[in-house]
Amino acid sequence: MSTAAAPTVSEPSVTDRLPALDALRAIGAVAVVGHHVGFQTATTMNTSWGGWLARLDVGVAIFFVLSGFLLFRPWALSVATGRARPRARRYLWRRALRILPAYWLAVVVCLVVLPQNRPASAGDWIRHLTFTQIYQPAQLRYGLSQTWSLATEVAFYLVLPLVAVLAVGRSWRPVRTMVIVGGSVLLTAGWLALMAIGGLDTVLHTMWLPSYAAWFGTGMALAAAHVALRTGTAPAALGVLDDLASAPVACWAAAVGLMAIATTPVAGPRDLAGPTAAEFGVKLALYLAIATLILIPVAFGGPSRLKEIFGGGPARWLGTVSYGLFLWHPLVIELIYLLDDRPLFTGGLLNTFALTMAFGLVYATVSYYGVERPLQLLGSQRRRDRSGAAGRPARPAPTSPHPPARRRPSRRGRRCPRSGRNGPPISAGPSGHCRPAHQPLM
Repeated sequence: MSTAAAPTVSEPSVTDRLPALDALRAIGAVAVVGHHVGFQTATTMNTSWGGWLARLDVGVAIFFVLSGFLLFRPWALSVATGRARPRARRYLWRRALRILPAYWLAVVVCLVVLPQNRPASAGDWIRHLTFTQIYQPAQLRYGLSQTWSLATEVAFYLVLPLVAVLAVGRSWRPVRTMVIVGGSVLLTAGWLALMAIGGLDTVLHTMWLPSYAAWFGTGMALAAAHVALRTGTAPAALGVLDDLASAPVACWAAAVGLMAIATTPVAGPRDLAGPTAAEFGVKLALYLAIATLILIPVAFGGPSRLKEIFGGGPARWLGTVSYGLFLWHPLVIELIYLLDDRPLFTGGLLNTFALTMAFGLVYATVSYYGVERPLQLLGSQRRRDRSGAAGRPARPAPTSPHPPARRRPSRRGRRCPRSGRNGPPISAGPSGHCRPAHQPLM
């Protein structure tokens, strides 16, 4: 029996934005907040159901799969519809405007305000300002522990233009594109194999991009499938994605079932102890399946009541400020414990979560409307101004407001002007009409 809701809006164009996906950012951010609050209050380790809190870091998988989908989709669309490809320079500029201002502000505030971070060394500043804090052991500072995933995502931003060009090629072949980006699974598998034989560390190297290449690559493959389905170029087998999207309850119930498996020791320890390579691999696979099942009903299929709700004002607003919530909530947790003089691993779960969400959203709102949005608008306007100036034609030379006086022809014929300051001479022909004295070569 189908659980699809009746369509309430018109079918969107293939090039339209997918506003319902903004809500998934909010879901991922709230999940990460719950994960950190559960750890800080020790509920994760001290309760039989704490495994559910421990696995709320599945929000990171939602972020990564969603990033692969949204950021690769313009490249797939450009080839499938014959439009100009995205310019790498413009893409990187927009990513920088979106990520850097609020992130740099959070780094400054955390390193200056939190006493646990004082005095911050020059290395601390350089590493955190350049997203290189994950490439050496134990370099994440208080209030900034969550930035490991942002550093990993920035690495993906940098390699995406090259990967995208190689994946889409010169002609639109969606299956070929999906196979190429599907190679990211092999990259992650090889990375896990190196961990298994002791070539890589199961703590440090679990933060690097190759560990999560399969997550980003799956998002890219889903983007290629989505474009193919909307442009009528998809093989029949890809229609299963639209079929799954018509049953969101079934998809999300399956995701909950996989989450229940992830709460067991098969996916690794609940605390900060390093997992084995096998445990880490199981966790990666389960989280990837969960994130995919959450994404499909929102991205694929036709218009539905679900998409209308997810694309509505409140959900989209939460998605808009979700980056700030992700950035600022660890600082809020640290301040709650600092100002209340709470020892680590104490405090109530619900009231700590409520305080973190409330003040985290306040910080996120101020960050977005006070820093992120103004700088994005300013940067976009300056870029448009430069582009307009480069493409604007030169202003013509001023002319006299008075028309030239007419001259009477001489007895030997009319006196004709030159065609231009440096142009060929023009003479009067037998009929009295002006004509070029010679025909220029073509």
